[in-house]
Amino acid sequence: MRLCICLVLLSLAMCATADIRNGGRFVWDAMGGAWDMYRAYRDMREANFKNSDKYFHARGNYDAARRGPGGAWAARVISDAREHWQGSVSGRGAEDTRADQEANAWGRNGGNPNRYRPQGLPSKY
Repeated sequence: MRLCICLVLLSLAMCATADIRNGGRFVWDAMGGAWDMYRAYRDMREANFKNSDKYFHARGNYDAARRGPGGAWAARVISDAREHWQGSVSGRGAEDTRADQEANAWGRNGGNPNRYRPQGLPSKY
């Protein structure tokens, strides 16, 4: 919830110089992008499938970026924040963070998330 509020406030701040119509679209896309990222995270937790982490990173970023500049912005902010936290708090290490960021960028730039799909992951995802 706090993350969504922060995204809305940051989106509004970024849109202060833009006209209302385009600014509103950016905010709408950013909120939708945040939802796409959450949905990918929720699906990853539900699937609980070995070696599927990178696929869900790529899929969340891909779905968010397809919404437009606001969605891509939200995906980048959320991905960077999560990787910063994960790298400094969870102790997973720089190599895992680098690989996650590669999958994030791949999806955000329009790459097919299935590049990272592990064999045997249910088709539901």
